[in-house]
Amino acid sequence: MNIENKTIVITGAARGLGAAMAKRLATHKCKLGLIDLDKDNIADTASACEAAGAEVTCVSADVTKEDDVINSYAQVVSDLGPLFGSINNAGITRDGLLVKFKDGEFVKRMSLEDWQAVIDLNLTGVFLCGREAAQHMIEGQSGGVIINISSIARHGNFGQTNYSATKAGVQSMAVVWAKELSKYGIRVNSIAPGFINTEMVAGMPDHVKESLTKMVPTGRIGEPDEVANAAEFIFMNEYFSGRCIDLDGAQRL
Repeated sequence: MNIENKTIVITGAARGLGAAMAKRLATHKCKLGLIDLDKDNIADTASACEAAGAEVTCVSADVTKEDDVINSYAQVVSDLGPLFGSINNAGITRDGLLVKFKDGEFVKRMSLEDWQAVIDLNLTGVFLCGREAAQHMIEGQSGGVIINISSIARHGNFGQTNYSATKAGVQSMAVVWAKELSKYGIRVNSIAPGFINTEMVAGMPDHVKESLTKMVPTGRIGEPDEVANAAEFIFMNEYFSGRCIDLDGAQRL
Protein backbone atom coordinates (compact mmCIF):
# COMPACT_ATOMS: atom_id res chain seq x y z
CA MET A 1 0.00 0.00 0.00
CA ASN A 2 1.21 3.45 -0.87
CA ILE A 3 0.86 5.92 2.02
CA GLU A 4 2.32 8.91 0.19
CA ASN A 5 0.27 12.05 0.95
CA LYS A 6 -1.94 10.12 3.38
CA THR A 7 -2.59 11.59 6.83
CA ILE A 8 -1.46 9.56 9.84
CA VAL A 9 -1.76 10.54 13.52
CA ILE A 10 0.81 9.34 16.05
CA THR A 11 0.29 9.95 19.76
CA GLY A 12 3.20 10.18 22.19
CA ALA A 13 5.30 11.29 19.24
CA ALA A 14 7.92 13.36 21.06
CA ARG A 15 10.32 10.52 21.80
CA GLY A 16 10.86 6.79 21.99
CA LEU A 17 8.68 4.53 19.88
CA GLY A 18 6.41 7.36 18.75
CA ALA A 19 9.33 9.34 17.35
CA ALA A 20 10.85 6.26 15.71
CA MET A 21 7.60 5.34 13.97
CA ALA A 22 7.07 8.90 12.81
CA LYS A 23 10.56 9.12 11.30
CA ARG A 24 10.23 5.82 9.44
CA LEU A 25 6.79 6.57 8.03
CA ALA A 26 8.00 10.03 7.02
CA THR A 27 10.29 8.42 4.43
CA HIS A 28 7.12 7.46 2.54
CA LYS A 29 6.28 11.16 2.12
CA CYS A 30 3.07 10.88 4.13
CA LYS A 31 1.41 13.60 6.21
CA LEU A 32 1.94 13.29 9.95
CA GLY A 33 -0.15 14.66 12.80
CA LEU A 34 2.16 14.43 15.80
CA ILE A 35 0.36 14.59 19.14
CA ASP A 36 1.96 14.93 22.55
CA LEU A 37 1.10 16.53 25.86
CA ASP A 38 3.58 19.36 25.23
CA LYS A 39 3.97 20.02 21.52
CA ASP A 40 7.21 21.93 22.14
CA ASN A 41 8.78 18.56 22.89
CA ILE A 42 7.87 17.31 19.42
CA ALA A 43 10.10 19.83 17.63
CA ASP A 44 13.01 17.46 17.02
CA THR A 45 10.74 14.69 15.76
CA ALA A 46 8.88 17.13 13.51
CA SER A 47 12.12 18.49 12.04
CA ALA A 48 13.42 15.01 11.27
CA CYS A 49 10.15 14.03 9.63
CA GLU A 50 10.05 17.17 7.50
CA ALA A 51 13.65 16.55 6.42
CA ALA A 52 12.57 13.09 5.28
CA GLY A 53 9.86 14.60 3.10
CA ALA A 54 6.74 14.47 5.25
CA GLU A 55 4.30 17.28 5.81
CA VAL A 56 3.87 17.70 9.57
CA THR A 57 1.52 19.36 12.00
CA CYS A 58 2.06 19.25 15.77
CA VAL A 59 -0.74 19.29 18.32
CA SER A 60 -0.71 19.59 22.10
CA ALA A 61 -3.29 17.29 23.68
CA ASP A 62 -3.96 15.20 26.76
CA VAL A 63 -5.38 12.01 25.27
CA THR A 64 -7.09 11.12 28.55
CA LYS A 65 -9.47 14.05 27.94
CA GLU A 66 -12.27 13.52 25.46
CA ASP A 67 -12.43 17.13 24.28
CA ASP A 68 -8.66 17.23 23.72
CA VAL A 69 -8.83 14.11 21.56
CA ILE A 70 -11.79 15.37 19.54
CA ASN A 71 -10.16 18.75 18.96
CA SER A 72 -6.71 17.38 18.16
CA TYR A 73 -7.94 14.95 15.50
CA ALA A 74 -10.13 17.68 14.02
CA GLN A 75 -7.11 19.98 13.84
CA VAL A 76 -4.97 17.36 12.12
CA VAL A 77 -7.68 16.72 9.54
CA SER A 78 -8.17 20.44 9.01
CA ASP A 79 -4.42 20.97 8.54
CA LEU A 80 -3.51 17.88 6.53
CA GLY A 81 -6.64 16.38 5.00
CA PRO A 82 -8.71 13.20 5.49
CA LEU A 83 -7.44 10.79 8.11
CA PHE A 84 -5.99 7.47 6.96
CA GLY A 85 -3.92 6.17 9.89
CA SER A 86 -3.75 6.40 13.67
CA ILE A 87 -1.04 4.92 15.87
CA ASN A 88 -2.17 4.91 19.49
CA ASN A 89 1.18 4.94 21.22
CA ALA A 90 1.03 7.33 24.20
CA GLY A 91 1.51 5.51 27.51
CA ILE A 92 3.11 5.51 30.96
CA THR A 93 4.17 3.11 33.69
CA ARG A 94 3.59 3.34 37.44
CA ASP A 95 5.07 0.05 38.57
CA GLY A 96 4.63 -1.54 41.96
CA LEU A 97 3.50 -4.70 43.72
CA LEU A 98 -0.18 -5.24 44.32
CA VAL A 99 0.66 -5.53 48.03
CA LYS A 100 4.11 -5.53 49.62
CA PHE A 101 5.02 -7.24 52.87
CA LYS A 102 8.41 -7.56 54.54
CA ASP A 103 9.05 -10.03 57.35
CA GLY A 104 5.31 -10.58 57.60
CA GLU A 105 4.59 -6.88 58.03
CA PHE A 106 2.58 -4.83 55.57
CA VAL A 107 4.70 -2.18 53.83
CA LYS A 108 2.60 -0.68 51.02
CA ARG A 109 0.22 -1.47 48.21
CA MET A 110 -0.36 -0.20 44.71
CA SER A 111 -2.24 3.04 45.15
CA LEU A 112 -5.50 3.78 43.42
CA GLU A 113 -3.82 6.86 41.99
CA ASP A 114 -1.10 4.77 40.31
CA TRP A 115 -3.68 2.31 39.04
CA GLN A 116 -5.94 5.03 37.66
CA ALA A 117 -3.20 7.10 36.04
CA VAL A 118 -2.08 4.13 33.94
CA ILE A 119 -5.65 3.08 33.11
CA ASP A 120 -6.55 6.63 32.09
CA LEU A 121 -3.67 7.08 29.63
CA ASN A 122 -2.86 3.58 28.40
CA LEU A 123 -6.40 2.25 28.08
CA THR A 124 -8.92 5.10 28.07
CA GLY A 125 -6.61 7.25 25.94
CA VAL A 126 -6.32 4.50 23.34
CA PHE A 127 -10.10 4.02 23.38
CA LEU A 128 -10.72 7.73 22.81
CA CYS A 129 -8.15 7.99 20.01
CA GLY A 130 -9.31 4.80 18.35
CA ARG A 131 -12.93 5.91 18.45
CA GLU A 132 -12.11 9.34 17.04
CA ALA A 133 -9.92 7.88 14.31
CA ALA A 134 -12.60 5.39 13.30
CA GLN A 135 -15.25 8.08 12.97
CA HIS A 136 -13.03 10.27 10.80
CA MET A 137 -12.06 7.33 8.60
CA ILE A 138 -15.64 6.21 8.11
CA GLU A 139 -16.79 9.72 7.31
CA GLY A 140 -13.90 10.07 4.86
CA GLN A 141 -14.96 6.84 3.09
CA SER A 142 -11.39 5.95 2.21
CA GLY A 143 -10.61 3.13 4.65
CA GLY A 144 -7.65 3.31 6.98
CA VAL A 145 -5.33 1.67 9.48
CA ILE A 146 -5.34 1.83 13.28
CA ILE A 147 -2.44 0.47 15.34
CA ASN A 148 -2.53 0.05 19.12
CA ILE A 149 0.80 -0.26 20.90
CA SER A 150 0.55 -3.15 23.33
CA SER A 151 3.44 -4.87 25.15
CA ILE A 152 4.86 -8.24 26.12
CA ALA A 153 3.50 -7.27 29.55
CA ARG A 154 0.01 -8.05 28.29
CA HIS A 155 0.69 -11.66 29.26
CA GLY A 156 1.25 -10.56 32.87
CA ASN A 157 4.45 -9.05 34.23
CA PHE A 158 5.66 -9.01 37.84
CA GLY A 159 5.08 -5.63 39.49
CA GLN A 160 2.89 -4.33 36.67
CA THR A 161 -0.73 -5.04 37.55
CA ASN A 162 -1.88 -1.75 36.06
CA TYR A 163 0.37 -1.72 32.99
CA SER A 164 -0.27 -5.38 32.13
CA ALA A 165 -4.02 -4.86 32.38
CA THR A 166 -3.91 -1.92 29.97
CA LYS A 167 -1.67 -3.64 27.44
CA ALA A 168 -3.89 -6.72 27.40
CA GLY A 169 -6.83 -4.39 26.97
CA VAL A 170 -5.51 -2.46 23.98
CA GLN A 171 -4.58 -5.69 22.20
CA SER A 172 -8.09 -7.04 22.76
CA MET A 173 -9.62 -3.77 21.59
CA ALA A 174 -7.66 -4.07 18.34
CA VAL A 175 -9.24 -7.48 17.69
CA VAL A 176 -12.74 -6.14 18.39
CA TRP A 177 -12.23 -3.07 16.23
CA ALA A 178 -10.83 -5.12 13.36
CA LYS A 179 -14.08 -7.09 13.31
CA GLU A 180 -16.36 -4.09 13.71
CA LEU A 181 -14.61 -1.77 11.27
CA SER A 182 -13.63 -4.14 8.46
CA LYS A 183 -16.83 -3.35 6.54
CA TYR A 184 -15.59 0.23 6.24
CA GLY A 185 -12.24 -0.83 4.82
CA ILE A 186 -10.44 -0.14 8.11
CA ARG A 187 -7.77 -2.54 9.33
CA VAL A 188 -6.80 -2.64 13.01
CA ASN A 189 -3.76 -4.34 14.55
CA SER A 190 -1.46 -4.10 17.54
CA ILE A 191 2.28 -4.35 18.20
CA ALA A 192 3.58 -5.87 21.44
CA PRO A 193 7.23 -4.92 21.99
CA GLY A 194 9.45 -6.59 24.55
CA PHE A 195 12.46 -4.74 25.97
CA ILE A 196 13.27 -1.89 23.58
CA ASN A 197 16.18 0.54 23.77
CA THR A 198 14.14 3.67 24.42
CA GLU A 199 15.28 6.62 26.51
CA MET A 200 13.84 4.95 29.61
CA VAL A 201 15.88 1.78 29.11
CA ALA A 202 18.98 3.71 28.07
CA GLY A 203 18.88 5.56 31.38
CA MET A 204 18.94 2.38 33.45
CA PRO A 205 22.13 1.29 35.26
CA ASP A 206 24.36 -1.00 33.20
CA HIS A 207 23.82 -3.99 35.50
CA VAL A 208 20.03 -3.67 35.05
CA LYS A 209 20.36 -3.56 31.26
CA GLU A 210 22.64 -6.59 31.39
CA SER A 211 20.02 -8.48 33.39
CA LEU A 212 17.33 -7.52 30.90
CA THR A 213 19.47 -8.64 27.99
CA LYS A 214 20.04 -12.06 29.56
CA MET A 215 16.27 -12.60 29.60
CA VAL A 216 16.03 -12.25 25.81
CA PRO A 217 16.88 -15.40 23.79
CA THR A 218 18.20 -13.38 20.86
CA GLY A 219 20.78 -11.90 23.24
CA ARG A 220 19.98 -8.23 22.86
CA ILE A 221 17.43 -5.52 23.55
CA GLY A 222 15.38 -4.39 20.57
CA GLU A 223 15.75 -1.05 18.85
CA PRO A 224 12.96 1.52 18.37
CA ASP A 225 13.36 1.40 14.60
CA GLU A 226 12.54 -2.32 14.68
CA VAL A 227 9.18 -1.44 16.20
CA ALA A 228 8.81 1.24 13.54
CA ASN A 229 9.50 -1.40 10.92
CA ALA A 230 6.61 -3.47 12.31
CA ALA A 231 4.29 -0.47 12.04
CA GLU A 232 5.46 0.09 8.47
CA PHE A 233 4.68 -3.56 7.65
CA ILE A 234 1.14 -3.20 9.00
CA PHE A 235 0.50 -0.22 6.75
CA MET A 236 2.01 -1.94 3.72
CA ASN A 237 0.27 -5.34 4.00
CA GLU A 238 -3.40 -4.93 3.12
CA TYR A 239 -4.37 -8.44 4.27
CA PHE A 240 -3.04 -8.05 7.80
CA SER A 241 -5.78 -7.22 10.29
CA GLY A 242 -6.96 -8.21 13.76
CA ARG A 243 -3.53 -9.50 14.76
CA CYS A 244 -0.73 -8.63 17.16
CA ILE A 245 2.93 -8.55 16.20
CA ASP A 246 4.98 -9.83 19.15
CA LEU A 247 8.34 -8.13 18.83
CA ASP A 248 10.26 -9.49 21.80
CA GLY A 249 13.29 -11.42 20.58
CA ALA A 250 11.58 -14.73 21.47
CA GLN A 251 11.38 -13.68 25.10
CA ARG A 252 7.92 -15.18 25.37
CA LEU A 253 7.67 -18.30 23.22
